[in-house]
Amino acid sequence: MEMQQPQMDLQALPEGCIANVISLTSPADACRLPLLSKIIKSAAESDAVWNKFIPPETHTILSRSNSLSSSPLKSKKELYMSLCDNPVLIDEGNMSFSLDKWSGKKCYMIAAKHLRIAWGDTPQYWKWKSLPESRFKEAAELRFVCWLEIRGRIETRMLSPSTTYKAYLVYKLTEHTYGLDWPAVVTVGARPYGFDYECPGLLEITAGIKQTAILVPQRKMERQLARNHDINEVKFPNENRADGWLEMELGEFHCQGDEDCELEMTYCETSMGRSGLLVEGIEVRPKRN
Repeated sequence: MEMQQPQMDLQALPEGCIANVISLTSPADACRLPLLSKIIKSAAESDAVWNKFIPPETHTILSRSNSLSSSPLKSKKELYMSLCDNPVLIDEGNMSFSLDKWSGKKCYMIAAKHLRIAWGDTPQYWKWKSLPESRFKEAAELRFVCWLEIRGRIETRMLSPSTTYKAYLVYKLTEHTYGLDWPAVVTVGARPYGFDYECPGLLEITAGIKQTAILVPQRKMERQLARNHDINEVKFPNENRADGWLEMELGEFHCQGDEDCELEMTYCETSMGRSGLLVEGIEVRPKRN
């Protein structure tokens, strides 16, 4: 006769033990488990649990901010949720820091002002403007260029280890756009720490890479696609960001945690004129399965 294994009753454990068990799960689990009972709810909402979900270097990162709220947060869970829902500006407003709500992994957005935008300091081609819907002081509005080059970089040691990240160009389209319905080249790759953008140059980095990224949403492109492109060979922006901006995926990178390098992210198109693009920045966040 087969012996039945005794069933463990989680609620029979001391609250500290329950909290320790919950801290080994995920933030999503810790939000669902309180529905089971009062003692599990108390353990799941404790600082002991949520302190495990907050990256240990978070307070060091927050020390680089001048925009933190003066009102203190009551618990570690409140801090966690605040960092998920309200990105914090760091490094003199050139970058924002937040947490991915489902995993607690670190997320960053690099402000347009801190990107390398070809001709970005030439008023004839680009205009810098303040927008109420942007988290940063200024966004970049494209007037007209024939060489559209946007590149960003971030140290891989700033990212969460053992995590696959995706990079996105965050932008809007103005009322008068031109040329943005044609595919562009996008890349993401590791470069040596402190690399020079010109060695190798843009054309060498993008040589042989197919143009696949169309910034105009697919719903606005159906007829043109039928004439000019194979829909399976191009990709379109995500229109479902909570902040109302569009995002174009640039690529992905798996961060082991021991790399001494920088991640370079590129969007470029150099064969035709373009206008009507409004750039907020480049966001780097964990890939969700």
